[in-house]
Parts: sequence; C-alpha cells; structure tokens
Amino acid sequence: MKKQKQTNTKALLALAVTAFAIGTTEFISVGLLPMIAADLQTSVKVTGLTVSVYALGVMIGAPVLTSLLAHMPRKKLLLGIMLVFILGNSIAMFSTTIGVLLVARLVSALAHGVFMSIGSTIAASLVPANRRASAIAIMFTGLTVATITGVPFGTLIGQQFGWRMAFAFIVVIGVLAFIANIILVPASIQKGTKTGFGEQLKLLKNGRLVLVFIITALGYGGTFVVFTYLSPLLQEVSGFTAKTVTLIILLYGLTVAIGNSIGGKLANYNPIRALFYMFVVQAIVLFILYFTVPFKVAGLITILFMGLFAFMNVPGLQAYVVILAERFVPSAVDVASAINIAAFNAGIAIGSYAGGVIAESIGLIHTTWIAGIMVIIAVFLVAICVKQEKNEESV
Repeated sequence: MKKQKQTNTKALLALAVTAFAIGTTEFISVGLLPMIAADLQTSVKVTGLTVSVYALGVMIGAPVLTSLLAHMPRKKLLLGIMLVFILGNSIAMFSTTIGVLLVARLVSALAHGVFMSIGSTIAASLVPANRRASAIAIMFTGLTVATITGVPFGTLIGQQFGWRMAFAFIVVIGVLAFIANIILVPASIQKGTKTGFGEQLKLLKNGRLVLVFIITALGYGGTFVVFTYLSPLLQEVSGFTAKTVTLIILLYGLTVAIGNSIGGKLANYNPIRALFYMFVVQAIVLFILYFTVPFKVAGLITILFMGLFAFMNVPGLQAYVVILAERFVPSAVDVASAINIAAFNAGIAIGSYAGGVIAESIGLIHTTWIAGIMVIIAVFLVAICVKQEKNEESV
C-alpha cells in the first residue's frame, strides 16, 4: 500500500512538471512580443496573435481532440501529447516568419488542451475519491507556478539570449517531462471511453454542467481583469519600481502555489460548498484592493491575498466537473474536463480583454472592483449549485 502511494505521488509530480512546461509556453510570448516583432519584422499587434491563437487552440482543441482520442490508452496518449508539444515549441524556436510561428503556437495549444483535460482525470484516478481535488491541485501547481513565472522568466531569457532561446528552454522542460512520464506514470491507468456526438451533446444540454462551466469562466477569469495589468497597476498606482514589481510578482506566484494546495485540500470532500466560501473571500479581497492599492504596504498585503485566492478555486472546479460528469454523463468525463479547461481559457480571455478596456477607459485602479463584480456573479451561481446539491440529498 505504501509503495503504491509513493508510485502515485511520483506520477502526480511527473504530471506537475508537464503542467509547468505547458503552462509556461501559454504565456511566455507576452513578455517577448517586442523582440519577436522586431526580429520577424512585423507589428506588436500582429505578434500579439501568438497569444490569442494559442488561447483559441486550447478552447477549440481541448474538447474536440479529447473526444476523438478518448479511445487511446491514457499513458500512450500522454506521451503522444508531449511529443506534439515538443514539436510545436521546436518549430517556434526555428520560426523565421510570423506565419510559421503562429502555426507553431497552434500546434502547442492543441497539446495543451488535451493534456489539461486528461491530466485532471489521470490525477483523479491515481488516488481515492476523497483525495481527488488534492491530486488535481498537485498537477495544477505546475500550471499555476508557470502562469506567474513564465512571462518574467521568458522575458529574462529573451533579453539575455534572444527570444528563440526562451522556446528552447521550454523544449528542454518538455523533454524532461516526457522522460518523467515514461518512468513515473503507470501504464495501468484506465483507458478513456470513446465519446459519441450524442454523448457530447448531453454535456452541453445538462444545465448543471453548463452552470459550472460559466462559474469557471467568471470566477477564475475575474482575477485576470486585475492580474493581466498587475505590473502597470503596481508601478503607476502603488508607486513601486519595475525591479520591485518583479519581486512582488514572484511573491505573488508563491502565494498562488500555496493557495492552490490549500484549495485542493478544502475541496476534497464537498467541492461546491468550499468553492462558495473561496469565491466570497476572493471577491471581498478584490473590492478591498480598490482602497488599498494606492498605498504600498496595504496594497502589497492585499495583492498577496489576491494571489492566495486567485487559483484556490481551480482544483475544486475541476473536481466538481468530474463528479457531475460521472453522475450525469459517465461516458464523457474526459470531454467534460476538456470543456472546463476551455472555460478556464475563456475566463482568461474575458478577464484580460475587460481589464484592457477598463484600463484605457476609466483607469487601472477600476480593474479591481470590476473584477470583484465578476467573482460576485460566480458566488450567486455557486449558491444555486449548493442548493441543487441539497435538493438532491433530500430526495
């Protein structure tokens, strides 16, 4: 039993390393845009498509490809995904035109979408039912750390050695993750079930699941209204220097990792009830930030609390989707997980876009309370889910 537990822990760590590699490549081009634009002789606006094309690839590719590849043995699919990921970033590394780079980004995004879908279900299958959220949290730790550190680290490598070396670094991490998955992930993982179009349609017709997908987009995406513009917010409103902001972002990343781990533990037994309280506190912190961000110490403390709760909801959201899919559409659990991954990315896109509009129109500081409103809407929707669960229990 102890040996089995150690094997599962090692497998989860391999998944976390994979998530770190995949998460880093999602945001790494943000800090490299001016360098890429200058080198490939195109505008920063066009180069910005490297971010939007990637998000589009994840949103569309995750549910479609996960469904088409569901019949494959999980470990074989996992290793195949990593080969595609390594290929995509290798193409990016050697790109000489923006067109080739965009194709490379799309290839990498397709691997991202499938991995984050099956990775959640693989992680959940490695542990008892009452530890699912914690297992998913371990896997997502790699993604959350990558989300925070990917942009500054990629920018640093790009500045020192050129933007292509940033993608070379991701290729190296991808190769290490590939080897870790070969050695540490057991081959005995249960194979996914092939999902027909009718079963997929059931997912989108199921009001309970659709409600959670909306909660994911709003609750998770709400913080991105602020986070996307955290650096200018800290410099222009709080008055921190650029160097200090880099350190603050690293501290923010640490609180994100801690919050993700705590969120997994809190969501193990009753994820939807835990999510309700997480979102309530998250919204309160965002509203408080409006008043504290002009002051360095108070603003810093509030921002670190924002980091603590920003990704705390991720394990619970993913675990609850798996629970509902097993209950209502058991033949399409992987696809349900994939749709929720698409919802996470939709949240990032919505939050980032809203933050840009707000910053340009009424000012950076207003991203805080508007982000809070997005999360408050998620709170009300979670309350509906809690009531639905109670009604089921009483029947």
